[in-house]
Amino acid sequence: MIFMETHDVRLTDTRQRTAFIGTLLLGTFGMSISQSSLSTAYPTLMREFAIPASMVQWLTTGFMLVMCLLIPTSPWLLHNVPFKKLFVGVVLTFSAGTILCVVAPTFWLLVVGRMLEAIAVGIIFPAYQSVLLIITPVQHRGSVMGLAGLIMGSALAVGPIVSGVVLNFTSWRGLFVLFLIVMAVVLALTPWAITDVVGQYPSAIDGLSVVLGLGFIGVLYVLTESVSAHPQWGLLAGLLVASIAAVVWFVWRQLHRSKPLLNLRVFTSGIYTKSVFLTGISYIALIVTTILMPLYYQDVLGTSALVSGLAMVPAAVVLALLNPISGRLLDKIGGKWVILIGQSLIVIGMVAMIWAASQRYLVLSILMAAFIESGNAFVMMPSVTMGANDLPEDLVAHATAVTTTARQLFGSAGVAVATALLTLFTRKNAALGNIGSQIAGFQWTFAIFAVIGIIGALITFTLPDTRKVKKA
Repeated sequence: MIFMETHDVRLTDTRQRTAFIGTLLLGTFGMSISQSSLSTAYPTLMREFAIPASMVQWLTTGFMLVMCLLIPTSPWLLHNVPFKKLFVGVVLTFSAGTILCVVAPTFWLLVVGRMLEAIAVGIIFPAYQSVLLIITPVQHRGSVMGLAGLIMGSALAVGPIVSGVVLNFTSWRGLFVLFLIVMAVVLALTPWAITDVVGQYPSAIDGLSVVLGLGFIGVLYVLTESVSAHPQWGLLAGLLVASIAAVVWFVWRQLHRSKPLLNLRVFTSGIYTKSVFLTGISYIALIVTTILMPLYYQDVLGTSALVSGLAMVPAAVVLALLNPISGRLLDKIGGKWVILIGQSLIVIGMVAMIWAASQRYLVLSILMAAFIESGNAFVMMPSVTMGANDLPEDLVAHATAVTTTARQLFGSAGVAVATALLTLFTRKNAALGNIGSQIAGFQWTFAIFAVIGIIGALITFTLPDTRKVKKA
């Protein structure tokens, strides 16, 4: 346990607290749904701008890279900029990027608009979790973070549906108009709903650390490009070496500065360190499932892209609805047993998919995907909450930023490994025939990630068996 003097900045008035949390989550929901819904518009954008899939993918890849650059700056911003001003700035930045997307006459201006949106998301995603943890007493954090999980899970679930409806009645620009409307509502609510709740610890921003943070982007880019159709291995190897060197320098610098950009001393808490790995393993299961299942639906079951997208909605809905339940359980029985339930569900779901892959039934596969994602509801937010509970409030912002960065790295690595495994085992078993080879590839891939889930369960067993982790 880390000991450090801090002060209480929680909201005490129930109505003010409700308005604050509601407005914060609405803003985050609007930004989150912009991520999950845009991929549905990719075919339309490819026709509109006459570009290939490899180019349109930069709307996601570039977004992710810029977002990861801003995540480490989130703690500094929270402790140096009053939260109300910071929140308004984030919403205005996202809105400016969205306006540019609405009017963009060329694809690259559309990309610039998405990058502005990514700046806002990179700041708010770790910040909203930090703020919710700071303003909530330890004994109620599980329920509040469960609500946050419900909101984010809902965004994942309804994003493709909203996108499909909007594209059915208007152009792709209508999607960004919808995001603008949500941001306008958030800005209207902000003056009376959002208040300054984060303790201020003024310090000069460490510009060199921000530059060194590009190393994380380099690692993510290499992981992404390594599984592309024609990777340039020489260039990627050089970039990986340079990126790892920058990351190592970044870590060394944070550990040797009195006021680091990102306080890595959070890892002196054993519970927090384990929570980072558990969150990462959970995110691997989530992101790999959302990548593998649509491929399985289309390549093995022969469904259309629309059907494969709709087939993912039940799993996302289950994930959203179970988050509040897992949060309440966390407050009642403690994190160890809640997380163990989740890891067990993930492992069982992955193992079951090894068998289900050969059965080739759409409904059965949808049920297995829902099983895996239900496990994430009992691991993701409970792990974040349990780790934060073992830290003082002035380190919570750093903890959530570190967790968010690690989660992106885990997720990208998971996608790269899944894609590589699928390709490797599909080629190796080509003698089985086209469908048989593909099924074998999926079975081996699910088996590998079931083993990763088992590792997560073993880590969970080492957590302390207590109803609550008391904060210093």
